Amino acid sequence: MFSKSLTQAVLLACLAISTVHAAVPQISIKGTKFFYSNGTQYFMKGIAYQLTQADPLIDTEQCQRDADLMGQLGANAIRVYHVDPAGDHTGCMTAFANAGIYLLVDLDTFETDIDPFRTSWNQTQFDAFAEVMDAFHTYDNTLGFFIGNEVIALNNQSLAAPYIKAAARDMKSYRDSKGYRKIPVGYSAADIAELRPMLQDYLACGTNTSEAIDFFGLNAYEWCGPNDMKTSGYNRLNTFAENLNVPIFFSETGCNTVRPRDFQDQGAILGPDMDEIWSGAIIYEWIEEANNYGLISYGPPVSATVVASDIEGGFSRRGTPTPVAPDFTNLQNAWATLHPKGVASSAYTPSVTPPACPSSTAGGWLVNGNVALPSLGQVLQATTTGASVTGTATGTATGSAASASSTTKGSANGGKEIAGMSAGLVAVMLGFMWFL
Repeated sequence: MFSKSLTQAVLLACLAISTVHAAVPQISIKGTKFFYSNGTQYFMKGIAYQLTQADPLIDTEQCQRDADLMGQLGANAIRVYHVDPAGDHTGCMTAFANAGIYLLVDLDTFETDIDPFRTSWNQTQFDAFAEVMDAFHTYDNTLGFFIGNEVIALNNQSLAAPYIKAAARDMKSYRDSKGYRKIPVGYSAADIAELRPMLQDYLACGTNTSEAIDFFGLNAYEWCGPNDMKTSGYNRLNTFAENLNVPIFFSETGCNTVRPRDFQDQGAILGPDMDEIWSGAIIYEWIEEANNYGLISYGPPVSATVVASDIEGGFSRRGTPTPVAPDFTNLQNAWATLHPKGVASSAYTPSVTPPACPSSTAGGWLVNGNVALPSLGQVLQATTTGASVTGTATGTATGSAASASSTTKGSANGGKEIAGMSAGLVAVMLGFMWFL
């Protein structure tokens, strides 16, 4: 009797898991576009979602509250920067799936990210990235994995790019060796003028697609308040993206220097000016913090010194989400009018080929062509003398890497903003440990 009951329980559990995973159609990539499994093109209306520096996807009750309100907002994606692969994510992933919301999740952590100052790609990092992939590959609403976020935040740091590409290569190989669904692996970049479009082109270049990223995300905050394609600089971003052979989207956007935020850029990104090339955008961010980017709050702020459950940095991290006015409504209204149709997968034949691997440029891109990628365990050596390449810390960064100040964009997501860059970093000498 016990054996029969146990068998029935196992079958019910398997059915429940199957139901969870079948709540939404899977999304895959063809050419430069995302498609639902029924062939309809997918355009991203996303939200950056990192309530704390810990894992926001293990609190089912909170996820349900937030997913319900995100559904009213019109969101169909979230981006999460850090998770605990050992946590139980089924409840949260189910809540978001039921709301038609897909997940883009970063594979790295504060301890395992690729560091441009001590650049390496090692077994510890590989294992940690693999654990996150193991934890999320089963969910149909897992849209993609980020191999890193703003690893390169200044123009003198581009020698880290081969390590980003090596990590993407190895994680794609791991995914395929495990027989997982081909969930795409991509990168989220700071918008650095001197590295346009070299970084995106380098990560996608080459004839061996197993070594290239599957998509490219750009963190850009150039469109602030009343603007247009030319004055915002989005026309240049459009031009740079024309020849990219993988999907490109804004992995962070939502300038807040002009208040309130009106999100006029969404009309460009999801409208005829850009929707032929771009696959949408992720708005920064869900929770209100000291940086004033939040779309909702969980209660009034308190002193940053207050120590209490669910409070960090003076802001509640859990509770009933309350829209921040008028930003929430402004975004809701903007998205409600934007329904790009795109193209059916069956009618689409990709025609864009991989870009040429860029040559190095004076005062900018430092990687010369299609260099051999580092192997697992290789380290980029930084020295003060005798290096073959010189980089400076004088690059012009935009987006979330734009300000070299003591104030970062957000405290919970662990972004790579550079704070208080010292003069001692100017004229840093960097050299490869492999031959160019």
